[in-house]
Amino acid sequence: MQAHDGNTFVTWRRDGGLAIITFNNPPLNVLSRQVLAEFDHCVAKIEQDETVVCVVVTGAGDRAFVAGADIKELSQLLEQGGSRERVERSHAIFGRFTSLIKPTIAAVNGLALGGGCELALLCDMRIAAESAQFAMPEIKLGLMPGGGGTQRLPRLVGAAKAKELMFTARHIDAREALEIGLVNALAPEGKALQVAVELGRHIAQRAGKTLAFIKQAVDEGGQLSLGDGLALERELFVKVFETDDARDGVQAFLEKRQPQFRNR
Repeated sequence: MQAHDGNTFVTWRRDGGLAIITFNNPPLNVLSRQVLAEFDHCVAKIEQDETVVCVVVTGAGDRAFVAGADIKELSQLLEQGGSRERVERSHAIFGRFTSLIKPTIAAVNGLALGGGCELALLCDMRIAAESAQFAMPEIKLGLMPGGGGTQRLPRLVGAAKAKELMFTARHIDAREALEIGLVNALAPEGKALQVAVELGRHIAQRAGKTLAFIKQAVDEGGQLSLGDGLALERELFVKVFETDDARDGVQAFLEKRQPQFRNR
């Protein structure tokens, strides 16, 4: 389904319990102000759809996942001002996506540069086509990452490697991205979306509320001390036991049948 009437660059469709968001802003799916607004609208719709358990994000075509910000718009910011409003708006949009209680997967084909790499970093998991390339090239323009890259990349690959990539603007291929922990798995050329969708469908068969609790435990717990993180896990574990899906899951095991999860 399309996110809203008049939507041009970002659409989403439902595939069972899976939502698939597609960026389609040829030739390289750059993140203009309008693209970000349409992405936000899609995320808001998915946030409200209780039938969606898992989300896949991808870029149309094979040249780029998302190749960063719209440089013409950045030029206007330099001339006319408004950088604070732009970055705060971008952070709010990305924040809505990261606050989704549903697991998220990036299917990366082609270039994931700057804001595109930051978009992939927002996801819980990343699947990359063998020809995918990742980079934080902002320094080449005298700029720096402004969509969370300076914070999320180090948490994923370590501070030293993240600084290297941001200081040098070096492109890394999919295999190196896998080696440093930037992506979860590689897919054959042209198959990144297929592999991500297969993974998403597998996850979407699980109990949605429990998936949300796992995501909360990892994301919030990772910012806490070990003791506080374990306390959070205990509280969420108790909440899981209050769900209908946990009751059916345990009973299904005892009855040697498949559980019928209803995300309740």
